[in-house]
Amino acid sequence: MNKAELVAEVAARVGLTKKDVNNTVDAITSVINDALSRNEKVTLVGFGTFQVQRRKARQGVNPRTRDKISIPAKNVPKFKPGRALREAVEK
Repeated sequence: MNKAELVAEVAARVGLTKKDVNNTVDAITSVINDALSRNEKVTLVGFGTFQVQRRKARQGVNPRTRDKISIPAKNVPKFKPGRALREAVEK
């Protein structure tokens, strides 16, 4: 499911226009992005938690040349599904 399909499905379920739902989805993703950029955790009970995780620096190998390369440390977004989402997917 892509964003357009998500917007259409939500609009059909709640009875709003696609434009209103699209603006809402954009606002939600923007708020989550802003919170993660401030290194804050976003928890949606029953759905899951978005948070920032620090990856340590490590050594890697260039698969083409087999040369060792240094991969720097960085922050990456992480999503941990909630219990309700895990149970819905298991069925």
